[in-house]
Amino acid sequence: MKTKITTAALLAVLSIRASAVVNIDYVTVGNVGNAADTTVMTTDGTTGYGSVAYSYQIAKNETTISQYAEFLNAVAKTDSYGLYSTNMTESWINGVSRSGTSGSYTYAVNPGSENKPITNVSWFDAARFCNWLHNGQQTGEGAALTAEIGAYTLNGATSGIVSKNVNATVWIPSENEWYKAAYYDPSKNAGAGGYWLHANQSDTMTTNDIGVAGAANYLDANGYAVYTGSGAGTWSITDVGAYGANSDSYYGTNDQAGNVWEWNDAVIIDEEFLPFPLRGARGESFGSPYGDDLPSTYRNYDDPNAQTNSVGFRVAAAIPEPTTGLLAVLGLFPLISRRRKA
Repeated sequence: MKTKITTAALLAVLSIRASAVVNIDYVTVGNVGNAADTTVMTTDGTTGYGSVAYSYQIAKNETTISQYAEFLNAVAKTDSYGLYSTNMTESWINGVSRSGTSGSYTYAVNPGSENKPITNVSWFDAARFCNWLHNGQQTGEGAALTAEIGAYTLNGATSGIVSKNVNATVWIPSENEWYKAAYYDPSKNAGAGGYWLHANQSDTMTTNDIGVAGAANYLDANGYAVYTGSGAGTWSITDVGAYGANSDSYYGTNDQAGNVWEWNDAVIIDEEFLPFPLRGARGESFGSPYGDDLPSTYRNYDDPNAQTNSVGFRVAAAIPEPTTGLLAVLGLFPLISRRRKA
């Protein structure tokens, strides 16, 4: 049963305490009003992505297992909306484990998993994570309410299309925001600006070898997602940023090429696959073959409730104001009440 979250109820929760234990490393995406990318056609026959008329921040890295575990410990003591999946402990991820019973669940990151990207999260899971960040990372009794309102007015929603509220401070990137951060370079074309085909300041993707400029985590012809040399490799996600500055975007983001698919805010109707609205995903994953889906030309999407081992997310955020009033920070008054995967 859905629980209606009122402003008064949330204000009471926000008086408990804030933990602020999750620190997101953001990069700023400026170059306001850049032209859209009309040089490529995507796999679904659309074009013209990447134009954004404002400055914003986007997470340098994909949301990690340790960051998501902090969120679970804060809001999922009961886990009414399935924010945790038992698949988060798959052997090749190692991941995060749950113990206890409903009402007193606790979550622990398995050693070695701390900086890997969280996977097996739905679009709605990502939206609730954004709400929690937006509301100051509350912990303690009633903190679960802070995942239901703020950047998105969910109020128990696990289906349908929920739009970002206009006063959101942290959110799932729009497709244009994600695309610009990944591919745009204002120094291209003699300073006129333009787009790379890959999210590593390159038009080619030739290797998954860590340490080589322009590399990314994707499945090569030998069955390795990460090549480690001397004919050896592994099939797995890597720590966020493992490929380093040699493979980042112009703005300094890591892993927008490879590692895991990342949810974005696009709403897509495709009756051929599913008779309800889907949500966008971009960037390819460690399990996608031969890097075919890495370029900006590939547009993926899925059921927003899907939790799969190749899909995670990163967050976007507003540029911080010098001073911010309580209501602006908390956003308590919103103005707006499948394809194949590896």
